[in-house]
Amino acid sequence: MHLYMIRHGQSYVNLPDWAKGNLDEPLTELGRQQAAALAAFLPARLPQVDRIYASTMQRAHETAEAVARAYAMPIHFDDRLREIGNNQSDHTAFTRENLPNQYVDFWASARPFAPTMVNCANAESLMHFRTRVGSFLEEMAANHRGQTVIAVCHGGVIEATFQHLFNVGPWQRCEVWCSNTAVTHFQLVEHHDRETWRLHSHNRTDHLAAEMLS
Repeated sequence: MHLYMIRHGQSYVNLPDWAKGNLDEPLTELGRQQAAALAAFLPARLPQVDRIYASTMQRAHETAEAVARAYAMPIHFDDRLREIGNNQSDHTAFTRENLPNQYVDFWASARPFAPTMVNCANAESLMHFRTRVGSFLEEMAANHRGQTVIAVCHGGVIEATFQHLFNVGPWQRCEVWCSNTAVTHFQLVEHHDRETWRLHSHNRTDHLAAEMLS
């Protein structure tokens, strides 16, 4: 299986002067241009795709729609691909009406077993988050062998993917960063006596360089 993890385009929550906390916001105009550039670029480089998954949050939803139109394929939405802090500790998604607004004042990896959101009794911890992302990845590995899958998600989800596939413990020492609409490519390799996952590339933004949208 080839798994292409794509971060969403720029959203209002990504703006440097954003001060409204954690909200489920759509793409900015630049984000829509980034998504359009990705959709125009990707099919020529990746002509065969078997399934497109996406986070249910607006910024990922809108990015995935551009990609899905380019392939004339449906989107399969999955709450496990939502950004950290936007699901409950049982992995179910918060609704837009009860979405916790404020992250804790420490970086989640500093206290991986502590809730990530303020004043929310059922907020997920970093380890809850990593578990739900891991469950998505293991399901992909079981259900899509020999296929090519795109998952449009969030930077935190891509970082959690690295942590799961590289078997990183709770206290990580290296942050994995990626740009808006960047593409990360993993392959599930059918070997019985060596590593089963292979990282081909990370944070590919060729489409942004071509359009000067980075």
